[in-house]
Formats: sequence, C-alpha cells, structure tokens
Amino acid sequence: MSKATVHTRTSRTATSLVHQPRRRQEWNGLSAQEILARHPTGKTPPLKVLELLIDLFNKQHTARHKEVSFKTRQERADFLRRFFRDLKHKAGFKTLPDPRNLGERHIKAMVAVWQKEKLAPATIQTYLSFLRGLAQWLGKHGLVRQPQDYGLKPDEYERHEAAERDKSWSAQRIDIDGLIGEMCRFDPYVGAAMWLVRTMGLRRKEAIMFRPHVCVVAFEATGLPLHKRKADLYARIKGGSKGGRERFVALDTPERVAAIEHARTVVSARDGHMGHPSHKLEQALRRFNYVLEKFGITQKALGVTAHGLRHEVLIDQFESLTGQAAPVRGGAKLPTEIDKSARQEVAELAGHARKRASSAYLGGVLARQRERDADPVNEG
Repeated sequence: MSKATVHTRTSRTATSLVHQPRRRQEWNGLSAQEILARHPTGKTPPLKVLELLIDLFNKQHTARHKEVSFKTRQERADFLRRFFRDLKHKAGFKTLPDPRNLGERHIKAMVAVWQKEKLAPATIQTYLSFLRGLAQWLGKHGLVRQPQDYGLKPDEYERHEAAERDKSWSAQRIDIDGLIGEMCRFDPYVGAAMWLVRTMGLRRKEAIMFRPHVCVVAFEATGLPLHKRKADLYARIKGGSKGGRERFVALDTPERVAAIEHARTVVSARDGHMGHPSHKLEQALRRFNYVLEKFGITQKALGVTAHGLRHEVLIDQFESLTGQAAPVRGGAKLPTEIDKSARQEVAELAGHARKRASSAYLGGVLARQRERDADPVNEG
C-alpha cells in the first residue's frame, strides 16, 4: 500500500467514507484466514499486516452482527496505526510485533504510557475497546482485560450518560422562535434546517441532509406496525444518525407540518436537500456552524448549542407524554410503566435503539432526589 493511499485514508473530512475498502479482486473466493496465510509472520511487515486486518474487519461491530459507522471505522483504524507506531517510539520496543503476535506485555506497556501522559480514564477505556476489537479479529478473545485489571477504577472510566443539567434553549430563556426567525431572514437554508431541528429533534447533519419534497411518506410506506400509527404522513430521516440508522418521525403536530411546508418553499428542486444548492455537504455543515455562531448559538455566547435544541424537543416530548416535568427539570418520580413507555418513545424519536439513551436528554429517574439531597434548604 502506497504512502499516498495511507494518507488518504487517514485524512479527516466531514464527508469522508474512510475504511470501507472494496474487497480486492485477488481475494475473491478466499476466507480471511486464507488471505492472512498468504502473508506469513516474520516475512510480512507488521504495518502491512495491520492494513490487511483493517481492510478485512474494520467494518464489523465488535459485539453485534452489523456494520459500524464511518466515524467509528476511521477512529479505530487511526488509533490502531498510532498504537503500533507508539509501541516502538513511546513504549520502547525495538521492533514492532506482527499484530498476530500482539501480547499482554504490549498492552500493559502502552497503558502505562497513557497513564504517564495522564490521558483520561474514559479515553483509555475507549482505546482498550479498540484493542479488544483487534483481538477479536485475531481470535484472541481474552487478550485484552477489563480496565480495572490495568489499574483503572470503574468510577473513573464508566460513562455516566444521564444528563445532570437542562441543556435546552428555554433553560437559558432564549426566544427560540424569534431567534430562528432571524436566522431564516439571514440564511433561508440554515433557518429552515433549524425549524426542522426545532420541531423534530433532528441532529445537525440530519437536518441539512433532509430532502423535504421526497422524504415525506405515507404511514403505509414506513413499515411500522399498525398500533404505532400516529399520523397519515411521516418524515423519513436517514443519513446523519448513528450508524446511518433510518427512522420515521410522525407529522402529528401543526408545527411539524408547517416546518416541512416552509422547507419546501426554500428548496425548489424536488430532490434538493436543506443545504444551499451550490454547497457540498462539508460546505453546508460549515455554513450551518457559521450562521449559528453569528447568532450566538455557542456555549460561550448564549450558553447553548444546536444540539441543545434537540434536547428541547425530546424533553418536551417526554413532558407531553407524561404530563410531568422531566427529571432533569426537577420532575418527580413517575410510575415505572409510564416512565418506561415515555422514555422508549423519546429514544425512538431521537433515533436511538436503546431506551436508556433517553437519559442523556431527560436525566435519570433519581435526578430530582439528588437535587433535594444537595439543597441545604430541604435539610431537616
């Protein structure tokens, strides 16, 4: 593999489809084991073997029978390349091991390097996860141990997904509709995309890639079960979500219908998306960020981000379903079945497969109790 090819694969761009190589013609009819057997240990440069492994396996999820997102592929491949380089330059190994000969001593040495460099425990946990994937590719399922076996404490590296504060725009007393109206006048495309975020809780990339004329379908075209029908028409969302997962958002409120109708007035081409027609996706994303920053949609200026508007929609959805404030807004504990059902709907609206992902927006069920315990006014 040429240096130019490696450089191309490691370049970072918003639209890069990195690490999804086409299967080479010479591999036709061969298994992964047969392909690797053509490159004997000791006779093939270790980094060449690593590239073969990336080409063969990097699409795969380490725990499920599905493909991972392009972002994960890029991050994992970049890390593995850096890991092997650092074995020599930072961990002191005179020669690079063939990836198939990777051993516990190599991993321990690099964990020690990361700890010396004072990397966050959560970052080290991610690195170990990437190495665990490599070990699976090689059939060495017990090679990479749990983080605590390398001296990390669970409370240091475990991710606490539940939101601990309200990140919505209304929490900062922002006139949401007024501000988006100003953005529409300044840049109709970005403004219309923000209306879609405002009404459907889309991610930034989902909003920009949305095609208002062709991505509205009848319920019958969604494939959803009949008992989940909420409206006659649905917005089909695909492209910017986690792993490219498709979902359908019911156009069950006047606000959502109005947002779609407004988007159609901005986008004239039937197959057009919410970026300016002259912009490629990367340019549209940059323009989106520029307009938001111009109107103060940053943590430094107004204390919010575009993603905070997504929080707004998902929290509102929970409160509409339950009639109670979300935990992150101090809501009381709800009956289990009501809370569970509402969280599932919020997770689906957000485009997540797991119900627990809703906690990142709504807060945990005990958020209100923690707040009371921390408030000295309530003591005694």
